Amino acid sequence: MRRSWLVVVALLAGWLAGGVVTALPAAAHATLVSTDPGEGARVESVPAEVTLEFSEGVSLGAGYARVLGADGERVDTGAAAVEGRVLTIPLRDGLPDDGYLVTYRVVSADSHPISGAYSFVVGDGELVPTAGAGADDPTDPVVAAALPISRWVGFAGLALAVGVPVLALCCWPGGWSSDRLRRLATWGAVAVAGSALLSFLLQGPYAAAAGVGSAFDPSLLSATLESEAGWTLLARAVLAVGLALVLRPVWRRGRPPSTALTAVAGVLALGLVVATAAIGHPVAGPWPGLAVVVASVHAAGMAVWLGGLAGLLAVVLRPTTSGEDLALVLTPWSRLAFGAVAALVVTGTVQAVREVESPTALFATTYGWVLVAKLVLVAVLLAAAGVSRVWVQQRLGVRHPRPGGRRTLTAHAFAAVGGGGPTAAEPAVEEPAVEEVADLRGRLQSESAVEHIPALRRSVLVEFAIAAVVLALSAVLVGTPPARSAVAEPVDVLLPLQASSGPSGSVQLSVDPARPGPNTLHVYLFDDEGRPTQPAGITVSLREPSQEIGPLDVELAAAGPGHYVSDGMDIPGAGTWTLAVSVRLDEFTATTARTEFPVR
Repeated sequence: MRRSWLVVVALLAGWLAGGVVTALPAAAHATLVSTDPGEGARVESVPAEVTLEFSEGVSLGAGYARVLGADGERVDTGAAAVEGRVLTIPLRDGLPDDGYLVTYRVVSADSHPISGAYSFVVGDGELVPTAGAGADDPTDPVVAAALPISRWVGFAGLALAVGVPVLALCCWPGGWSSDRLRRLATWGAVAVAGSALLSFLLQGPYAAAAGVGSAFDPSLLSATLESEAGWTLLARAVLAVGLALVLRPVWRRGRPPSTALTAVAGVLALGLVVATAAIGHPVAGPWPGLAVVVASVHAAGMAVWLGGLAGLLAVVLRPTTSGEDLALVLTPWSRLAFGAVAALVVTGTVQAVREVESPTALFATTYGWVLVAKLVLVAVLLAAAGVSRVWVQQRLGVRHPRPGGRRTLTAHAFAAVGGGGPTAAEPAVEEPAVEEVADLRGRLQSESAVEHIPALRRSVLVEFAIAAVVLALSAVLVGTPPARSAVAEPVDVLLPLQASSGPSGSVQLSVDPARPGPNTLHVYLFDDEGRPTQPAGITVSLREPSQEIGPLDVELAAAGPGHYVSDGMDIPGAGTWTLAVSVRLDEFTATTARTEFPVR
């Protein structure tokens, strides 16, 4: 346990030092980057389509993408499509000059929905307000509560379905005849399958901001079935059932499985672990392939450790267990659990660094604080595991066989006084009786250990209870946007300037530090060739649509050719702010651009 503590301390110290020294910007997490037409833009004619570009790949899934007229009627063709990061909404022909409202709810790669709304004007129409347009559709409270509960059941089931058979295979061959272990493993597989199917049914209402009553809606089921998350959930259910069926005859015979059967069950268990890990945050963001591997090792370590603890509590750590069985199981289990804990510590630290990225995000976001609570509980959990490991070492000993299975005894013999003095010590000699003494000591240790089982059982119960809470926090984290996407970071983005005839030049916007209060804004204007250009006029404004704040005009000062600065741009408070730029190139040509950024 000491080594694992040194590992976690070293990794966390390196992460904290790196975060303080480098303070790298966090990666955006499926946020809206640009739109065409831009927010609040006034164009001369109705565009053929509306496009929205996001920072990461998205899908429509069970969500929606609509364009409404000023009268609230839909004016899009209903054939919205997503290609990579770009959402395209085709419009009907022959639309009049009017104000138009764009509303959307898409699903990010990690299965979390993202919604928003903005408006633009054609010709002499009036701008349509976005307030109350469903820009932030809330998730149904029943769905929001059922999803983490379902995940928690799935995690607990995975621990039983995988960890209990591993305990029997690696530590206790006689455990295959235990009805309690059989029931734990079987019901664990059932729990995994049921949790996966329930999550599959809830994914549609979650993505569409619908009630739990729409779980069996054919359109929502079809949308979930077409998503990667949907297929992963179904694969998880199938693998769980397959693992239970493969091990069923083994439990009935009460003997360890054959090599071939072990290999088949191992493949199914590995697939089940990967299917559990390959959904949510690991598949989004940087290095998804590596993240899935790390998450899989983390899930496997969790399953082996917690499933083994459940098996120990249910069968081994009982007054009826003989000292011989106790020694047979606990000694190898102590080593196996130590390896699982080491894997958990290392992979958990890697995951935390990826999802949080900086110490600032750890203490400034919901994800960060839930992770802090989990880390504190894990520290207590490791302490309890250390107590259990020390108990095993003290009560049962750690026996390392000598080469050849032989033991030696060093004997010192001295001659009697008067025969020429004492002789030199004799060399070490083989002593067959030592084996008997060692066996006797082992039996006495085992018998003594039986008397102290209640103390170990209490320690393991503490481990198990804390682990249940840690699993619950893990289930919450899966459904919480990662800290790297929620923390506010300086903004630096290059956007195309949109004119009525199409793109015309570009603008680079830089906002630092992107927090409530005074901020510094830099605006750089470029022509189509990428050279700085001087406009006839430029205005910048800030808006927070969900709080109905703005537009707030931003005062600019010229700082060079095509370069403008606002040293005191005031952001009133936290929220998702929209920065809009309007550039007048000449008397007849005007262009616009906009971007959204979080302020925390």
